Amino acid sequence: MEQGHPWVYRSEIERIDGSAEPGQLVPVHNHLGQYLGTGYINETSQITVRIVSYGPLEAMTKEFFVERISRCLQHRSRFLPDADSYRLVYGEADFLPGLIVDKFADVLVVQILTLGMDVCRNQIVEALAEVMQPAGIYERSDVPIRELEGLQQMKGLLYGECPRHVDILENGLHIRVDIEEGQKTGYFFDQRENRAAIAPLMLGWGGRSGIMLQDVAEETGTIQRKPVNANGKVVTFPFWDGATVLECFSHTGSFTLNACKYGAKKVTCLDISEHAIESARQNVQLNGFEERVEFVVADAFEYLRQQVKGLDDRKQRAVAGSGQAKVDTSKPVTSGGRTWDVVILDPPAFAKTKSAVEGACRGYKDINLHGMKLVNEGGYLVTASCSYHMRPELFLETIHAAAADAGKILRLVEFRGAGMDHPRILGVDEGHYLKFAIFEVRSKQ
Repeated sequence: MEQGHPWVYRSEIERIDGSAEPGQLVPVHNHLGQYLGTGYINETSQITVRIVSYGPLEAMTKEFFVERISRCLQHRSRFLPDADSYRLVYGEADFLPGLIVDKFADVLVVQILTLGMDVCRNQIVEALAEVMQPAGIYERSDVPIRELEGLQQMKGLLYGECPRHVDILENGLHIRVDIEEGQKTGYFFDQRENRAAIAPLMLGWGGRSGIMLQDVAEETGTIQRKPVNANGKVVTFPFWDGATVLECFSHTGSFTLNACKYGAKKVTCLDISEHAIESARQNVQLNGFEERVEFVVADAFEYLRQQVKGLDDRKQRAVAGSGQAKVDTSKPVTSGGRTWDVVILDPPAFAKTKSAVEGACRGYKDINLHGMKLVNEGGYLVTASCSYHMRPELFLETIHAAAADAGKILRLVEFRGAGMDHPRILGVDEGHYLKFAIFEVRSKQ
């Protein structure tokens, strides 16, 4: 804590003087008796005290929350001036540990994760109503982490009126958010800037199909520069220069939407959840991208393996056709074998605990190995991890190992974290959970 971390673990406490009610504010001192800060206590939790102030504080009143939430709003207004939807309160990073608030247009969705915040729920709601003046506030504290605090999972309306589906704008795109049944609070804002970062990958692919811009004489005698294919015919499809894209673990289809916005020719949008694909389908329709998107309900691991197997089968048959090897042609060709210019992998957290890291490494290596095999030569692998325990160095090492096994050379183009509405306190490594990378993929041959 003396290094700025706002958590005090049970194992770090020498003694507790006097008695304190669960959720009560208590001063914290070091072994020399020097005051360090004030936090709320919960002896049921391994994280026994969470610091909310580095100066004396009597109570977390409505006025306290009004001041803190106003500061949160000021930060978002400065760095996301044109956004109407974003993460308004980001727990420890906004000096409100245990509290998450997402703003979806004029609706707020709240997660209260700790006992210390739970006992202040009325003050929180009143402060949010005063500062933000929302149409409604909905609670999505239906997460197992509350049980570690001795709390029940909670969900429901807290203030005003909230429709189940809220339409928001992000990066100029229309997105419909299910605040009642969507994952977490209904949408993940942390990848906002990362979604926009794929823009340079979406154009410049027409030449691979033999399409080039040429001067074409019109009937009127004027000369116009138009795309012309290898047969000399003018190409009328407006997205002739766009990439083919595969998005796995699509959730609401947010990367699919950005791919289409920036000019993708065709996008395959995949998720194992029917509900997620239906959400993605609605969002694609809201933005008028239906003609360029196909939807697949499937397990991403199995789908990637199937495509790679199909690709390997075709390569073996091609070699056999040249007389270099024998293949049993009586067996049907494996379905699959598709490739894309850009493959996007944005999986859920594979490592939710430190003990799960080894298994998570296998999972990340597997999907990235198969994903990069399906990237056309010189195309791009866009890959992310939201597992805090998967440290950035380990994440890159795991992808590098996958590239070695796949016979690929990866060139790192960009490495990013969470967006500006997810600030990070230096020294609080838990806030550095999101890793996002763009790699160019080349074969060693």
